Amino acid sequence: MEGSIFAAVLLPLALAVIMASLGMSLTPEDFKRVLVKPRGVSIGLLNLVLLSPLLAFAVAHAFSLEPALAVGLVLLGASPGGILANLLTHFARGDTALSITMTAFSSLAAVLTVPLFLGLATAHFGATRLDQHVSMPGVVARVLLITVVPLAIGLWLRARHPRRVAEIGGTVRRVTAVVFISAVAGVIVAEHDRVLDNLGAVAIAAVTLNILAMSTSFTIARLVRLDSRQSTAIAIELGIHNAVLAIAVGATIATVLTVPAAVYASFMFIPAGLFAWLMYGRNGASPPQTEFGEG
Repeated sequence: MEGSIFAAVLLPLALAVIMASLGMSLTPEDFKRVLVKPRGVSIGLLNLVLLSPLLAFAVAHAFSLEPALAVGLVLLGASPGGILANLLTHFARGDTALSITMTAFSSLAAVLTVPLFLGLATAHFGATRLDQHVSMPGVVARVLLITVVPLAIGLWLRARHPRRVAEIGGTVRRVTAVVFISAVAGVIVAEHDRVLDNLGAVAIAAVTLNILAMSTSFTIARLVRLDSRQSTAIAIELGIHNAVLAIAVGATIATVLTVPAAVYASFMFIPAGLFAWLMYGRNGASPPQTEFGEG
């Protein structure tokens, strides 16, 4: 009973708070930059919506995860960037504006990408027990309600009450961090037996996905001549997924789908934090940047 209440009420509420706080950090200029100088965000979004889920497929195969856990890993890989990536990018002296914009746009795209790759993974890995629970229209509706709607509310609040939103910005960020940690901890507690039983295989696969996604996306960004700050933002965005979204969607289908995201959320800050620390020194020597999207 407690688990069902957590999955049906508390998780979506936690995610709504996180997405609303993201909306409150956005301005119309963030969206205008995409039209004026689109290269940085285009490369970042391509990595997020295509490279990341494909890497999740590959990692699930490489570690021979059982079908349901493999689907859960792909669900995580298809999830958008997380709002905490914005904070870590700021710490690493990366392009924070690019990071915030990628998080926003990938959250909007999740309405399509999450159901698409969830369906593909269910069929590909032969997770037949999940077939009867996966309703694509239902998944689309859930993602819409727990991401796009609160994001729009946050945008509206920022536009309507900019001064008040600016005043409470620090508090909102702290609340968001607490909500994120609480949501992940809640899944681990509710599913502790399943998490512990699969910790070894899933943890190694999750860390591998994290490192592969960051290193590959950073390399791609540099190859297309994006600068160090932009490449840092893209790499961290690929390393810090919105695990709460993956958990919230997975919990409404089968609780086993939440395990990869919960384990990933427990470990992702280690390699991502080390990368941010490394880039902090490197980006400190880079010239200041006021716009993103040009190399």
